[in-house]
Amino acid sequence: MKVLLRSDIPGVGRRGDVLDVTGGYARNYLLPGGLAIEATDGVEAQAATMRRARDLRDAKGREAAQAQASVLAGAVIGITARASSAGRLFGSITASDIVAAIETQKGVTIEKEHLQLAEPIKDTGTHELQVVLFTDVETTLMVEVIAAG
Repeated sequence: MKVLLRSDIPGVGRRGDVLDVTGGYARNYLLPGGLAIEATDGVEAQAATMRRARDLRDAKGREAAQAQASVLAGAVIGITARASSAGRLFGSITASDIVAAIETQKGVTIEKEHLQLAEPIKDTGTHELQVVLFTDVETTLMVEVIAAG
């Protein structure tokens, strides 16, 4: 069954794509959820419009991500936290804490989902993080956790 995607669906396609999917997937998931419409002859113009809008939005998003990456590239973000004499934190530093520190220290607002943090930071010292701001825009950020009092 041919459908026109109305939103991005990971592993399937992006908004404005005309795809062949199985009938059951279309009838049971895509069409009732409003994620796609059935592709008829008159849908091609609508698909082209959706693709143009998507490309413009992607271009703006990529430019903004590159500007953020240039500010964050090689930056050192300092965060103070209570810690034991052995350097173990009483608690942890989460992605939300790091995002707040980035906004305060660098004036750059990012989403916590952009940080590649497998688990919260629980030790003092310097930790290297990958920040994925857009599909092909990445940078490295250093987080320095300093023991407080």
